[in-house]
Amino acid sequence: MLNVVERELELKLVLSPERSIPVPARLSYRSSDPYAVHITFHIGSEAPVHWTFARELLVEGVFRPCGHGDVRIWPTKIDGSNVICVALTSPDGNALLEVPSAAVSAWVERTLRVVPPGTESDRLGLDEALAELLAPLPADDLWLSDPWSDEFPSPDGEA
Repeated sequence: MLNVVERELELKLVLSPERSIPVPARLSYRSSDPYAVHITFHIGSEAPVHWTFARELLVEGVFRPCGHGDVRIWPTKIDGSNVICVALTSPDGNALLEVPSAAVSAWVERTLRVVPPGTESDRLGLDEALAELLAPLPADDLWLSDPWSDEFPSPDGEA
């Protein structure tokens, strides 16, 4: 069964220590893609901006700094409010975003109820897909049989 956990919220795009602008966004999680979270930013352009990264990174980032490279997440307090900072890096540029901690924590908790940690691989159906891939087909009997059995003469003419 496919479960989707979504949340619309407003992030702050930090332009400088004194200035930020609101950016509407949608957090999405799908049980069919259990290791990933998706963020879609609606920045007023014709096409929204999509980012996908590990759910585990966001789960950990709610409690402590984590991440390397393109996505880094850490909790902090700004002007007396608990926020989660998300730093994104791409060839097109860098962005620092602030997200209300309570909203992210509640959303992450919902994803963990849908697919508990450690059960993600069960959702992928890898065992079933592998079993189907490795299951013998009727034509495999020809390949698995001995072509030089007693029914057929050997290639060098010996019987």
